[in-house]
Amino acid sequence: MGSLSLAVSDIQTSTSGMRGSPTLLCTPLMGTTVDQMLIEMRKAKEIGADVVEVRLDCLRKFNPFQDLEILIKRSPLPTLVTYRPFWEGGQYDGDDNKRQDALRLAMHLGASYVDIELEVAYEFINSIHGKKPDNFKVIVSSHNFHNTPSSEAIGNLVARIQASGADIVKVATTALDITDCARVFQIMVHSQIPTIGIVMGERGLISRLLSPKFGAYLTYGALDTSAISAPGQPLAKDLLDLYNFRLIRPDTKVYGIIGKPVGHSKSPLLFNAAFKSVGLNAVYVHLLVDDVEKFFEAYSAVDFVAGCSCTIPHKEVAVKCMDEIDPIAKKIGATNNIVRRPDGTLTAFNTDYIGAISAIEDGLRELNGATPGVGSPLAGKLFVVLGAGGAGKSLAYGAAQKGARVVVANRTLERAKELADKVGGQAMTLDEVASFHPEDRMVLANTTSVGMKPNADGTPIPKLALRHYCLVFDAIYTPKDTRLLREARESGAIIVYGTEMLIRQGFEQYKNFTGLQAPEELFRTLMEKHA
Repeated sequence: MGSLSLAVSDIQTSTSGMRGSPTLLCTPLMGTTVDQMLIEMRKAKEIGADVVEVRLDCLRKFNPFQDLEILIKRSPLPTLVTYRPFWEGGQYDGDDNKRQDALRLAMHLGASYVDIELEVAYEFINSIHGKKPDNFKVIVSSHNFHNTPSSEAIGNLVARIQASGADIVKVATTALDITDCARVFQIMVHSQIPTIGIVMGERGLISRLLSPKFGAYLTYGALDTSAISAPGQPLAKDLLDLYNFRLIRPDTKVYGIIGKPVGHSKSPLLFNAAFKSVGLNAVYVHLLVDDVEKFFEAYSAVDFVAGCSCTIPHKEVAVKCMDEIDPIAKKIGATNNIVRRPDGTLTAFNTDYIGAISAIEDGLRELNGATPGVGSPLAGKLFVVLGAGGAGKSLAYGAAQKGARVVVANRTLERAKELADKVGGQAMTLDEVASFHPEDRMVLANTTSVGMKPNADGTPIPKLALRHYCLVFDAIYTPKDTRLLREARESGAIIVYGTEMLIRQGFEQYKNFTGLQAPEELFRTLMEKHA
């Protein structure tokens, strides 16, 4: 069964779903000793978690009576006790009766929850029949580390978990594509009892970030990168501070950045801080997308997805999925900004070229001492663009618009020619750029990924060739100070950071998303602090 479109009615069901209370944030404790777990509990409380998951299978030595008494009684937060066996992705490889005994003991000692696997849930729940304390709940869980089954199969699984006598259903699947999350969202929205729905892996990240939107009972956030208990689990701190987890509601609008890779993007930092600063009921998330068309088919509601930033490698292919294309984006043939209209249609914009070109113009004015507003300092300049992808097209088109003479260099000459012809420019291969210097004081703009993390020691052009340029721009912003920019500075050129393009195109995107002026000072402060 293919991915299902998440219709408006599905999402609205969650506003009147089973749980009126907000989604809880649970932090797994992965310490190997009781003392370590006690330290982790205090940290979880400081960060702002609601519940701690005590992973007994992580303890190197475990004395049930003594250790559970300490862990449950001394916890500053409610405890969820899990003793995950090897056969369900955990570390316990001993006798299962002893394992279940420990969970029963946890219940008697005051744990708020225990998590038991579906495979043994019937016998476990029968064994505690009539002995459950009032506020104690059993989470019955199922983990699929291979894929996300069809909606029908997940529905049947949930029914089996419910039939076991579970107080809370937990289904964890694995994302092979981001659209897999749609099936789990639907199950959560329609479930008759409290449900935890998680899609593991980086492609399933939104199942965790957006859990409050779809009425999940709880979601998991790690204390730090060394304490991640499942693939794709975010940090508790990021959930709270980066994604504004506590502000997400069923009617929250979802924006995001689609790309592959996408985890490095600083956009969620900027947009979520901006939304929060003006009290907008919106969240902006990382969206690791393999197939753009499939993504927009699956998430077609007006509030999800309400708008997207679009990065490598989707800037050109996304244009084909649009209902309307802004004239400039159409000419460039690439979009970095997609807005869903109230009628559900998608409109593509290109704000890349505005961000980059205005930053380059300001750099040239600084160099020439020219006053803003008296024509473009790019007029008549020889402007060399490295790369002919989405960002390359934006730069080439923007520079040509300002009267520059454009040269496009690309790995394949054919692609360079195609773009150069569109802007009335010249084409060459990347290898030819090193010996290309018909004049001095040229402008160079790199839009290739050469020099981007993790290969930050790369550069697209030898240092010797940089002496012919008066200004060098690099679209890469991780790292901010690329090798290309360092060597350009050493060669005497003015440099323009990729962060500048990111910030300025972000101003335009924010305006397109919200109809409001961007909080420019806030964007700049955040980029300065985090880039």
